Amino acid sequence: MDMAEPDRQMARERYRFLPLVGGLFVAVLVVSNIIAVKPVAVGPLVLPAAIVLFPLAYIIGDVLTEVYGFGQARRVIWIGFLANAVAVAAMLVGGVLPAAAFWGDQSAYDAILGATPRLLVASFLAYLVGELLNSYVLARLKVVTDGRHLWLRTISSTVFGQAADSVVFLSVAFAGVWSRDQLLLAIASQFLVKVAYEAVLTPGTYLVTTALKRSEGVDHYDHSTRFLPVPLPD
Repeated sequence: MDMAEPDRQMARERYRFLPLVGGLFVAVLVVSNIIAVKPVAVGPLVLPAAIVLFPLAYIIGDVLTEVYGFGQARRVIWIGFLANAVAVAAMLVGGVLPAAAFWGDQSAYDAILGATPRLLVASFLAYLVGELLNSYVLARLKVVTDGRHLWLRTISSTVFGQAADSVVFLSVAFAGVWSRDQLLLAIASQFLVKVAYEAVLTPGTYLVTTALKRSEGVDHYDHSTRFLPVPLPD
């Protein structure tokens, strides 16, 4: 069902599960950025610990776009950006506050919760570019395919979104620090693992989107959507 503009406000009021889905998206994003500091070995690959969780943000983003449309997904993406900014600011402020005399773990706090400005910029840029591109591609493909082949839309959008995320983050964060070969290997490794993650969980994406569409009574198509990174008033 493609909703006309007068019906959209009423639809927003009956979206019972949108706050839950949006809340899960924000939680996954913030927690992923905290645990990403730890490198883990996956066979011959070295990946951030967030690899176990962060791809879920893209899957939830797919669900938001598929069920509620690009506009709602974009709103949640920006809420996630704000929540992550608040979390990072709080951790940085906590790091510079004077520690109690009996506490000797400042170095551990700084190692886990501290972050350089370059890494923060890389993380924020990669998140926005990757998530918005992921949502855009899925929304456009839904119109082109007339709502068919959800697996093709979710995996295709992930290919574009995760490629952009990996390239932007690693290039901004480590260009000039790592060699070109190291950068290319890291980009390819993260990209392939994240896309494989989404492909494996595609059946779960089908189940969640089908259940939400039935429960919410909505299946949004972005026929007349203005695909702007930042929502502007009509």
